[in-house]
Amino acid sequence: MSNLAFIGLGVMGFPMAGHLAKAGHSVTVYNRSFDKTKKWSSEYKGQIAATPSDAAEGADFIMCCVGNDDDLREVTIGKSGAFSKISRGSIFVDHTTVSTNVTKELFDIGSEMGFDFIDAPISGGQAGAENGMLSIMCGGDQQAFDKAKPILETYSKICKRIGESGSGQQTKMCNQIAIAGLVQGLSEALHFAQKAGLDGRDVVEVISQGAAGSWQMENRYKTMLDDHFTHGFAVDWMRKDLQICLEASDQVGASLPVTALVNEFYKDVQKLGGGRWDTSSLIARLRALEK
Repeated sequence: MSNLAFIGLGVMGFPMAGHLAKAGHSVTVYNRSFDKTKKWSSEYKGQIAATPSDAAEGADFIMCCVGNDDDLREVTIGKSGAFSKISRGSIFVDHTTVSTNVTKELFDIGSEMGFDFIDAPISGGQAGAENGMLSIMCGGDQQAFDKAKPILETYSKICKRIGESGSGQQTKMCNQIAIAGLVQGLSEALHFAQKAGLDGRDVVEVISQGAAGSWQMENRYKTMLDDHFTHGFAVDWMRKDLQICLEASDQVGASLPVTALVNEFYKDVQKLGGGRWDTSSLIARLRALEK
């Protein structure tokens, strides 16, 4: 069992930290909102830290899952950031989806200070976090990954090192790029079926068994047909991720025309008041165009 810290108790971090506590590790948690920290401590066994630096002090592994580049910098190198009290030889694992720029910046700082930094973004949504079935894509040194992997397997179904620092974040970009196109295609298919007077459920029952089948189709088609968009990853966060993808595409020389288009479609969903709707709400934009 290890001494662990978990920074960030949002919809993903809250259950992830819980899995670590249930596995018997000594877990210290920090969250910007103290009410969330207090709620976590009422459900799981662990300690509460007043600052990220207090959480990191004495920890063998520090896990982090916050919102964006700025949030990550704040809890690591900002005032009372974790890096101010992190021990030499410790491993910092960042589950936040951020740019490779901040990832490599923090990796270099860690190397200078004598600790390891692993970028380890996650996929699987809130359900995956709650059920301990996340996909974790990692970048960083092999030796550090080998040490961290048994801890990360506590809440994952697959945990794989892709390559050097930044590779995990780039793999998460691939994930979001693929999802964007899939959800738009599914939205158009369901929209077409409804406009043609077909029963969308009957249509999906058939086409899901062929080449058109996907996780998105299996798990989201019913709620999409019923205009229920309270499941999964929010549009606001998807736009943040897609913007990271588009900026990175310029750096590596990749062409992402569909991703750029779908990013604009999500912007339209935000204008409809759907910033907190889940990503399957692209179909709502198509319906809005009819009005």
